[in-house]
Amino acid sequence: MTSADKFFNQHYGLTESDLSKFLAEALSEGGDYADLYYEHTSSSSVLLDEALVKSATEGTAVGCGVRVISGEQTGYAYSDDLSPAAILKAAKTAARIASGPARISTIGLSTLEPAHNFYPVTSTLTDLDLIPKLELVLRADRAARAYDGRISQVRVTYGDQCRHVLLAGSDGKIITDFQPLVRLSVYAIAEANGRRGTGVSGGGGRVGLEYFDGEHSPESFAREAARQAVVQLDAQEAPAGEMEVVLGPGWPGILLHEAVGHGLEADFNRKGISAFSGRLGERVASKLCTVVDDGTLPGRRGSLNMDDEGEPTQKTVLIENGVLRGYLQDRLNANLMSATRTGNGRRESYQHIPMPRMTNTYMLAGQDDPEEIIHSVRRGLYAVHFGGGQVDITSGKFVFSASEAYLIEDGNVTAPVRGATLIGDGPTVLKHVTAVGHDLQLDPGIGTCGKDGQSVPVGVGIPTVKISRLTVGGTAPRNLQSFT
Repeated sequence: MTSADKFFNQHYGLTESDLSKFLAEALSEGGDYADLYYEHTSSSSVLLDEALVKSATEGTAVGCGVRVISGEQTGYAYSDDLSPAAILKAAKTAARIASGPARISTIGLSTLEPAHNFYPVTSTLTDLDLIPKLELVLRADRAARAYDGRISQVRVTYGDQCRHVLLAGSDGKIITDFQPLVRLSVYAIAEANGRRGTGVSGGGGRVGLEYFDGEHSPESFAREAARQAVVQLDAQEAPAGEMEVVLGPGWPGILLHEAVGHGLEADFNRKGISAFSGRLGERVASKLCTVVDDGTLPGRRGSLNMDDEGEPTQKTVLIENGVLRGYLQDRLNANLMSATRTGNGRRESYQHIPMPRMTNTYMLAGQDDPEEIIHSVRRGLYAVHFGGGQVDITSGKFVFSASEAYLIEDGNVTAPVRGATLIGDGPTVLKHVTAVGHDLQLDPGIGTCGKDGQSVPVGVGIPTVKISRLTVGGTAPRNLQSFT
């Protein structure tokens, strides 16, 4: 038995011979390509609410998805039963969905190792006892409550998972990866004089528990969530109208992700339903804007050694100095568009078909001083944190709620405001970028992206950015809205 056979047998109970047989069955009714995606994921979570541990869970999910591609047609089936009979049945089902002229395929398999390891975690999180994880949430709860006497409620969640994946394709490649992931989140409510404020903070990534030592301690996240909540107690109603808006660095990159990034995914562009379709080589943004997607950043939440089709991740330039340079490609769309795969084929689990998705998407730093950007605004809004929102991912039209924002008056950040929403569309906003700071920050490791019913971990980032014109929806009485 080869070393590869031993690995397959240990984790999945199969051999290279089994993989060849399953792939042959998948291609038995036609098809250009087939692959098997085996997954073994262990996870744990802790929820603390009202200073009480409300739940602590551990679980394991095991299964295999079988995909067959025939032209534009894709057949997919999966099973949580890893017996040869069950996988053969799934392979036959996928083959029939993507049926074409039957052919005989000879598959010679070779095992590959990922070229890089962007998350060399030494300890498996799910093998650790729950006690150190429980201590993290208790520390966060104590710190948030100690920050200010007006903090009335605190909720802390911890979650981790360790995913072992094996992908075998009819192109002969077998590749495996171990993908750890952890996140700690703190939600705080402050109350005083009949007013209420909320704050959210947290962080994590493809790291071990040592990540929460020092700079990324539970206390630091707790204090940030509490600070946001307390700030809201003194916030005034936001003005409304078109005005200059400055986005703070880091998490506000979620606006870039949602309003621009999705429109750069290849499936929308192949179908011609994105605002960026057919525009490669055209100027689509201010020359100050360079946007990239990078799945190779060490330890980041959106990073992967390989995507969920076995392709190495990479740094892909999407917009360069305002010019559209590329789309995010998976195998299917790259083949149909005669393009190069970019390592962006992603799926939520073995139960889901892969599709083009973002990893870590951010705008590169510019040369402007962030303080000078603020000073250049006579009247405007400074948005530093976002909550919920709605986005049409094909047109880029969005409505985002700014959970922490301030007025800018005569070049100075002044009063905090509540109820501010940003309204616009991504392509237009990019054209109105007039300053980009040198202070690029990535989010702390909390992002999750949804698309077509699938959720995957992602990262976002942005430097301080000035937008010359953007519509702000506010809640201030009309007679007080002389701000602009």
